[in-house]
Amino acid sequence: MDYAFIPSPAQSVWEIPLPFGLAVPIRAYALCIVAGIVAACWVVEALLRRRGAPRFFVLDLAVWAVPFGIVGGRLYHVVTSPDAYFGADGEPLKAFAVWEGGLGVPGAIVLGGVGVWIACRRGQVPFSMVADAAAIGLPLGQAVARPCNWFNQELYGLPTNAPWGVEIDAAHQRDIPPEFRGAEAYEPAFLYESLWNFGLAAVIWRLDKRFKFGAGRAFAIYVLGYGVGRFWIEGRRIDVAHDFLGLRVNEWLSLVMIVGAIVYLLRVKGKRGVLVPGEAGGLRMVDWDSADARAGKLVEVEVGSGTVESEVSDEGSAEPDESKASS
Repeated sequence: MDYAFIPSPAQSVWEIPLPFGLAVPIRAYALCIVAGIVAACWVVEALLRRRGAPRFFVLDLAVWAVPFGIVGGRLYHVVTSPDAYFGADGEPLKAFAVWEGGLGVPGAIVLGGVGVWIACRRGQVPFSMVADAAAIGLPLGQAVARPCNWFNQELYGLPTNAPWGVEIDAAHQRDIPPEFRGAEAYEPAFLYESLWNFGLAAVIWRLDKRFKFGAGRAFAIYVLGYGVGRFWIEGRRIDVAHDFLGLRVNEWLSLVMIVGAIVYLLRVKGKRGVLVPGEAGGLRMVDWDSADARAGKLVEVEVGSGTVESEVSDEGSAEPDESKASS
């Protein structure tokens, strides 16, 4: 086998046999998405716990954000690529076939954000605090999940002779414009985005560690960075997409994200917040460098049938003290 380029996947679905001749399909696309969700949740949980949030609050977030995000991502894909489902040769029922690929990140972020807002309201945790934690977890999760497009042989760019070019077999070249079909390899736009998001997560982590962003400013930097990356990556893609005034729809949306994030960063200021016990019970958010935060107050949260106390350090982080768990 010639490995001058990244080969197309030999298999993307595995079946687990069941009695009576049945089988359960395990799809690589879904496994990548799940891996991305787990990576994002792991990072967000660690960051929220350091800021005084209840332990495992990320699970409450995931219960709402994941299904909302999947629905939002699919809706965005179907709305921006309607011909495949409602065009002359479209198949409307395939709009529900998420496993075949097609989740739009902008839609997933917007509707997933609604799910996060609901979870925050129920858990009495500030939405802005969760958003700033997600600013690092989201790009990492996206980077981990992006190989799903390799398994589905989608999100490719112009033909290339570079060694990182990806092979697309004939059965998956239907969305390639005729003038580009039959090339040995194509630019892996999905790989570009994965690497960009890994770098974006690292940059935001370093900036947040130094400047201790609050009031959603870290999330605005994520939106800005993702918009910049998505704009140039979209410009490399050749798969069929709707254009408007010479730019793909996703390019226009990327520009809106960039401008919106810049305006937000210029208009909204705020320090990082941490959670401490409120006078009337529950939790309240204070600035990380406030007297309450520096006092090292304890945040007691329920864990199963017992409690665990988390101490807010003089740097505004909340570290769980396992030795103080009670049953």
